[in-house]
Amino acid sequence: MQTHSMQTARFTKNNRGFDCVECGRAVPPHPSSSRDHCHHCLTGLHVDVNPGDRLNECGGVLEPIGLQTKSGKTKIVYRCKKCHEQIVCIAGPDDNPERIAELSGMPW
Repeated sequence: MQTHSMQTARFTKNNRGFDCVECGRAVPPHPSSSRDHCHHCLTGLHVDVNPGDRLNECGGVLEPIGLQTKSGKTKIVYRCKKCHEQIVCIAGPDDNPERIAELSGMPW
């Protein structure tokens, strides 16, 4: 299984709002960076080769499966439901804290 760390690759600013494919809610642009997942349910799409480039042809749904902390930053670990690749993305400041707590395995 391949693992791709989105934070070590080239970054292309691509900060647009979208409607989440999982929960259907409207997701606004990120407050300070580029939006790459729903801040309500934390689901994303496997659309980037490098962060923000939208060049990945997979297009599968990225399911949040856990958290990791590296260099003082909380990162969401995803598994693509289509190709099964694991992706790691930095959690946003407006991400749902209850969902983050669920992924961490810690009580909210």
